[in-house]
Amino acid sequence: MTQTDPHRDQPIPLHDVLPTVLVLDFGAQYAQLIARRVREANVYSEVVPASTPASEILAREPAALILSGGPSSVYEDGAPRLDPALLEAGVPVLGLCYGFQSIAHALGGVVAETGTREYGSTRLETVEGDSVLFSGQDAEQVVWMSHGDAVTQAPEGFTVTATTAGAPVAAFEDRERRLFGVQWHPEVGHSERGQEVLRNFLVDGAGLAQDWTAANVIEEQVARIREQVGDARAICGLSGGVDSAVAAALVQRAIGDRLTCVYVDHGLMREGESAEIEKAFGEAHGGARLVMVDAREDFLAALAGVTDPETKRKTIGERFIRTFEKAQADIVLESAEDPHATDVKFLVQGTLYPDVVESGGGDGAANIKSHHNVGGLPDDIEFELCEPLRELFKDEVRAVGAELGLPDGIVHRQPFPGPGLGIRIIGEVTQERLDLLRRADAIVRAELTAAGLDRHIWQCPVVLLADVRSVGVQGDGRTYGHPIVLRPVTSEDAMTADWARIPAEVLSRISNRITNEVDGINRVVLDVTSKPPGTIEWE
Repeated sequence: MTQTDPHRDQPIPLHDVLPTVLVLDFGAQYAQLIARRVREANVYSEVVPASTPASEILAREPAALILSGGPSSVYEDGAPRLDPALLEAGVPVLGLCYGFQSIAHALGGVVAETGTREYGSTRLETVEGDSVLFSGQDAEQVVWMSHGDAVTQAPEGFTVTATTAGAPVAAFEDRERRLFGVQWHPEVGHSERGQEVLRNFLVDGAGLAQDWTAANVIEEQVARIREQVGDARAICGLSGGVDSAVAAALVQRAIGDRLTCVYVDHGLMREGESAEIEKAFGEAHGGARLVMVDAREDFLAALAGVTDPETKRKTIGERFIRTFEKAQADIVLESAEDPHATDVKFLVQGTLYPDVVESGGGDGAANIKSHHNVGGLPDDIEFELCEPLRELFKDEVRAVGAELGLPDGIVHRQPFPGPGLGIRIIGEVTQERLDLLRRADAIVRAELTAAGLDRHIWQCPVVLLADVRSVGVQGDGRTYGHPIVLRPVTSEDAMTADWARIPAEVLSRISNRITNEVDGINRVVLDVTSKPPGTIEWE
């Protein structure tokens, strides 16, 4: 992942100190998912654009390469090309879908439009018993296909190992050159034995050790933090969520009392949350220093009249930084009499890989929306950023948090956006609207907890449609109130999500309580949109 932000003075990248599997992205919808599946096999992985020159890819000395799928046809003009040098360098390679066809095309095999397309669930039959990829698996299995072209003739030296009705060459391998390929998508859950196929390639085909674990992540990140921060001091923007809590714990392990955590009460938190965070922080960090900043009036004034989602996020992001800068000045002033005091040079953030991808921070990534800690930062920020979780997915962060000994309530806390309830109010943010949303959100959280659903959903944003009103009947009289939207979702890493199937009786209790207990709300609706096409948060 290319770093372009001058404030992100990163230490040695992980790929320079760990055996790394590089996923070459040929325009796949879920290239990030491939990297996740590799990491689930306890091998470190990163995504790079397929357009990266072969010389640059090989200069990184990858432990293996995985070629992703993509929407093109390998034989068309302008289609992404696989440089044969990558196949001749002795690096183990696995091609998936388009990547599979790219191997065949580059080495003299035949790829053609056969007129038979396969999309979705497809039955696969293995035809070679002594296969690396299919070792320990049944002769038949269900895989997830998405292709119109097919490999009709494997390159010289390859053994065909599987076939389907629409793909005469559905998988092949050249064990001597350690080149492998499959026509389907083993990274998706619908491929029954997909994770085993990936594991067999990584361990048996590429000979890699499965040593990417939470304990190793901690060891590597602590070393990197010490290298980056040196003798300086840092402040951490603590939000109370798992990301900032784990980032703070890692940095504290690396630099000790040179870290001060700052919690900004911006008035956009949920009911009772500031008090809970202060208590939980003391339990999680053994009494480490925490500065509580009351900036509620400042944030509310900055958001007055703001309705555009991107402007709202950027406004909140800027106020965060300005508040931290003030906290920095206060911390330095307090320690001015200490002759051993060092500069507060770094701002620690719990930025994750999905934040970077959605904010357009990855190569070729679209800017879906600016996360306040990535695309929402002002250009004149005075800190250098320390982001020890920037290359991790959410489930990896939780594993690291558990390994660090953080309380279970923090490790498994449902994600809550940095901009808080400010982006869950569709329209201008006012104190009255915040109070309405806070009461409704508290009811939703209480009912989901009572129903034992906290671990069954990823999160449940509660959204106030502040600029929308509808007619209702309450107490035999006409009302003209706001709707509340429930957005319960299931996910593994926030890259994709589906709406959570909350039991009808739970939804009924939530609706009844909100409309009975929250004046100004007369309608509760359920968002049943997946991601994509929708994002998890509305703004």
